[in-house]
Amino acid sequence: MEIRADVDGLKALGRALKKDADGKALRRDLIRELKKPLVPAVAEIKAGLMSMGAGGLRPGGEALRTAVARRIRPEVKLSGFRAGVRVKARKVPAARGFANAPKRLNSSKGWRHPVFGHRDRWVVQFGRPDYFDAPLRDRRDDFRQAVTEAMEATARRITDNAERG
Repeated sequence: MEIRADVDGLKALGRALKKDADGKALRRDLIRELKKPLVPAVAEIKAGLMSMGAGGLRPGGEALRTAVARRIRPEVKLSGFRAGVRVKARKVPAARGFANAPKRLNSSKGWRHPVFGHRDRWVVQFGRPDYFDAPLRDRRDDFRQAVTEAMEATARRITDNAERG
């Protein structure tokens, strides 16, 4: 079995796992191994987010940084159009009505909002640009190597199972 560390190679491996008798266990192990190198990056992303300055009033709900940090997770997909390994920050609609908080906090442009709800006074607020992108960009080669190793190990296990069975 030929293994390439790209989307097509990952999809081919996912199809091979479906055909293998021990496919569910192999798939679970592969996903675990693919997520493993993302864990330190996710921790660094969350630490960068939580180190941002916080100000203003908190109207009884969850703090914005905490709400965003809870929704940052590693994701592995082995099939479909978006097959791959990524870190995803889901939208946070319940936190102060600020659904695009993960995106805006990472943006160098910031975002506009009215001061304490006064529609005649607007202000531009900035998060910490690259809190999300920098930890991932710095580890890109490590991720690629870990994905290749995990895919090769799984392919070896599939061929070993095929030879035994």
